[in-house]
Amino acid sequence: MKILRFLGLPDAVRTLISFLAAVLILILSTFAVFTTQEATAKNMLPGDQTFSADAGTHWTLGFAKKVLTPDDVGKTTYYIAGYNSNNPAEGVLDDMYARAVYLDDRTGRGGVIFCAIDCVGLSRHDINEIRAFVIESKDIPALKSINICATHSHSAIDTQGLWGKSYFSDGKNKAFMQALKKKTAATIREAYQNRCDGRLYYGTADVSQKLADTRTPIDFNPLLTRIRFTPTDGGRSVYLVNMACHPELLGRGTKNISADFPAYMGKEIEAQTGGDFLFFNGAIGGQISSDRIDDVLKDPTLDCTAYMMQYGKEIGEIVCSITKEEELAPLINIRSQALSIPCTNTIFKLGKLIRVLDNDIEKQPFELQMNILTEISYMELGAKQLGLFLVPGEMYNELYSGNFLPADAAANGFAADYKPLCTMTDCEHSIVVGLCNDALGYIIPDNDFLNNEWLGFFDICKDQFGRTHYEETNSVGPDEARIILEAMDALIASVK
Repeated sequence: MKILRFLGLPDAVRTLISFLAAVLILILSTFAVFTTQEATAKNMLPGDQTFSADAGTHWTLGFAKKVLTPDDVGKTTYYIAGYNSNNPAEGVLDDMYARAVYLDDRTGRGGVIFCAIDCVGLSRHDINEIRAFVIESKDIPALKSINICATHSHSAIDTQGLWGKSYFSDGKNKAFMQALKKKTAATIREAYQNRCDGRLYYGTADVSQKLADTRTPIDFNPLLTRIRFTPTDGGRSVYLVNMACHPELLGRGTKNISADFPAYMGKEIEAQTGGDFLFFNGAIGGQISSDRIDDVLKDPTLDCTAYMMQYGKEIGEIVCSITKEEELAPLINIRSQALSIPCTNTIFKLGKLIRVLDNDIEKQPFELQMNILTEISYMELGAKQLGLFLVPGEMYNELYSGNFLPADAAANGFAADYKPLCTMTDCEHSIVVGLCNDALGYIIPDNDFLNNEWLGFFDICKDQFGRTHYEETNSVGPDEARIILEAMDALIASVK
């Protein structure tokens, strides 16, 4: 953990602290409550057993949104997530929302829910509670998949617990979290009630000049993808927007709750079209952010609020400017798979055992090894037109593109041998939807995954090229990327 390095402690002391943390984990784990993959998969609707090529007659879509921001900000303590610990919110710049879409291809195989929440991240444990509220209500018949994503705003209320008053103190407000879950479930049910018939289109725009990658290799998705629904009754259109960019443009000094630039992207969409929107982030690992992120973090003269609002407006203008579209045939195929990933991150383990983090973990009694229980999904929209990889964290884009560092440039001196996501689909276009159904930090290729040999996740180390490896301290472990990619490949093969 970086605080140990900042305190100036010698390596021997930090090594001792790391060892004592491992001992503490072993002791605490004896008394901790763990779970099983079967229990956590209860509310993970599996989707389609096999994928179909037979389209329906038309699309049906419903949209709803609800404000999540509490009305007592400034009176009750709510910690802002994403930057520094102990940063209580003093006001509200713009509201946090839950936005949901119900989508049905009218093939009779059931509908799908997509929900985006303005927050830094949600554990699968919390998402399963939201799913349970929806499923147990029985308000949505023949539902085959519920997918809930975080926009990853760094200025929203802490929903993971990592940004409390001090290190390893829970930053979540219990009443707020319970309200968030119930309001999100109500939003999903309302989206179903608001459904109407219409047509669905997708298009892309080049946003490469609006993005930056702050960790080698420089590799990010240059495209913004827009999915547009137009109701046949002339009602409000709905825009689903996917772009890989950290919503962190208010900077470390922010004291106000905000959904960051996606909120102002949405305001521009509404101003130009009168429509509604959802924002789904992409493969943002490797610190994919805006083109001026260095100024946001280092230039004290920059008006971050004005910049963030303008950036969102410009992205909204790009969304509205897309004219070349392809109509999507009314066909949804989706399949989900539960995963168990070895957690080697000592910080994650301690966070779970002292009840700061609430990710689901399984383990054998009296063993140090713990496994994070999570999930992935693969979805296709249209007749082999749009493929979506739904992943539970901040994935490095090279795991999608295949543009890995070569052996002589990687921290660990060997070449990555993954099968990248982009080669797993035969759809015309494909995207990554990140922080979907879980928030597991960074998903990093193993050839460039570097930890201090003795201090592990308690130290941000530098490699032989002088590059820092901060992201590893916020990752489940070096095996995570391989497990996710191999599972995705097997999942896609299983439905053909």
